[in-house]
Amino acid sequence: MKIALAQQNYHIGNFEANTQKIIAGIRQAKAMGAELVLFSELCVCGYPPRDFLEFADFIAKCNKAIDRIREEADTIGVLIGAPDRNPAREGKDLFNAAYLLYEKEIKGVAHKTCLPNYDVFDEYRYFEPAYGWNVIPFKGKKLAVTICEDIWNLGDNPLYRNCPMDELMKESPDIMLNLSASPFDYTHVEDRKAIVKLNTSKYKLPMLYCNCVGSQTEIVFDGGSLVMDKHSNLVKQLPLFEEAIELVEWKEDGTFDLPVLVPAAALPDAEFNPAELDYNLCTAEIYQAILTGIRDYFIKMGFTKAILGSSGGIDSAVTLAIACEALGKDNVRAVLMPSQYSTGHSVSDAEQLSKNLGNPYDIVPIKNIYDSFLTELKPIFGDLPFSLAEENIQSRSRGNLLMAIANKFGYILLNTSNKSELATGYGTLYGDMAGGLGVLGDCYKMQVYALARYINREKEIIPENIITKAPSAELRPGQKDSDSLPDYAVLDRILYQYIERRQGPNEIKALGFDAALTDRVLRMVNINEYKRNQFCPIIRVSPKAFGVGRRVPIVGKYLS
Repeated sequence: MKIALAQQNYHIGNFEANTQKIIAGIRQAKAMGAELVLFSELCVCGYPPRDFLEFADFIAKCNKAIDRIREEADTIGVLIGAPDRNPAREGKDLFNAAYLLYEKEIKGVAHKTCLPNYDVFDEYRYFEPAYGWNVIPFKGKKLAVTICEDIWNLGDNPLYRNCPMDELMKESPDIMLNLSASPFDYTHVEDRKAIVKLNTSKYKLPMLYCNCVGSQTEIVFDGGSLVMDKHSNLVKQLPLFEEAIELVEWKEDGTFDLPVLVPAAALPDAEFNPAELDYNLCTAEIYQAILTGIRDYFIKMGFTKAILGSSGGIDSAVTLAIACEALGKDNVRAVLMPSQYSTGHSVSDAEQLSKNLGNPYDIVPIKNIYDSFLTELKPIFGDLPFSLAEENIQSRSRGNLLMAIANKFGYILLNTSNKSELATGYGTLYGDMAGGLGVLGDCYKMQVYALARYINREKEIIPENIITKAPSAELRPGQKDSDSLPDYAVLDRILYQYIERRQGPNEIKALGFDAALTDRVLRMVNINEYKRNQFCPIIRVSPKAFGVGRRVPIVGKYLS
């Protein structure tokens, strides 16, 4: 049987665009000679639809789209994902479902069993878990159809009470087909290979795994759809961060008419959970994820132009370089806003960067604005010494200038804060924390340096002085980040243990980190939750990003 995998980029709630894209995929699959085409989880409405699912009109539009799509499913089987009403009186109103369409009819429906309710996922809020499992017959074969998380319930510590594939095996299926919406993080590409391998090894059946691609606000989907034969050999992998439709021919013996790309023995056996932060881990993939996150955020929101503050520092330089590639150099405006505390090389470095990239830039000094603030505040501040208040006035002046230009010309402000700064509260609310999208907010400082080296891999785009000079907010004479923060190479490793690996203070100290430093860092993280709670969406690239996937009380006392 010839089966096509359609790895596509959907737009949540844009039923017209999604339906047209699915129909185009069906027609392409037909032209390729496919007998069955597999799409991804909730492709009809886009993933994750969240509270849109609570609107009856949203579900009605899903059903209308399914009716349009099944008219194309005449001589070809089509597996698509969409919500399905729960006819029972008990439980939630909806199932997360996969529909098999064929001969212009709905031939079968499979419901998702394992509804993730952790990190960025909250499916159990909306959907009822499946309470029945049946293979779907198609052209004399029995299809074991599962949805994303359904294949992850393996191993010694399953998250769920039911394993749908165990149930489906009671009907002796011939093949496993999985519709997925699996977000990117820098561990997950290998995780998926491991989990597909575990399934094919356990059930001795081939599997086709179809993932979506593209970004939905902070969540990026990287594609990388997989095909493994019954011997757990990888025979096909679709590209990362690209739409693609590929055809495979499944043979009666459970193999495919394709050469083996990666033999089973060379594939990972378990999920990837690094114990230490590797600053250079998957830098190219992180770059592509951020690129996709920016590009899709602008396209799907109908925006075209971006603005950012260019300080001559590493964070704004990396943000500017990626934004120029994502949106086009003419669509990204940099604003240099030196103060009396700015070094001369900060301006010259930022200018050289924009000349290298070819993007428009302006220089707007803030000295007069800053001085006017101090003059008006003099009756209140009196003779109190220079402090954080004066530093933050500079940052907020820059934020106001950026937002004024953005409002005047229709730009979206890109925030340049990194994860190390956000974690420790090293930023000014309504100043350098302003923005519509956090570009580097899930990258630790040392990962930002790795991104800079990746950007310069073929030629110098980011001036070398930006990469090598000591980082500084330049809000007071001679200021350096190291005045307020531990060395980033140490800080990032402590933060990684606490945030990504959820290690407590005693566990972190047991790894050899200084006790007083550990306590100080963790306290900074916890007392600054109120700042992060007001921050813009952050493009997620790690297993635990700030935002919807990390829910910590603002008023919590833990380690504060």
